[in-house]
Amino acid sequence: MLIDDEMLVRVTLSRILTRAGYTVVEATNGEQGLEAVAQSTPDLVICDILMPTKEGIETIRELHRARPALPIVAISGGGRLGNCDFLRHAEQFGASATLRKPFAPQEVIDAVSRLLEPVG
Repeated sequence: MLIDDEMLVRVTLSRILTRAGYTVVEATNGEQGLEAVAQSTPDLVICDILMPTKEGIETIRELHRARPALPIVAISGGGRLGNCDFLRHAEQFGASATLRKPFAPQEVIDAVSRLLEPVG
């Protein structure tokens, strides 16, 4: 599940993940993402932090509360201020990993594959 309000980011990440063999479902904001997760069983969520309607920290907190074992990757460029404290806060509220935009395609694939590895 990919939750990001920027179409270019969604298209880029979808291509990266699809080429790596993953199936991607997209949502344009936190509310859509929460609805989609409730109606399906994604293996992992990638969630942007700065979004309209329902921002990422709140979305991550709600996802983590509803499905504590669901791996969540928080992504952010930090906004205009470039402050990536958002990513630290995302980890405090349940993100399993964080990526700062811009990131290399391999960084995304590595983070997703690491979080989806079978335990044990």
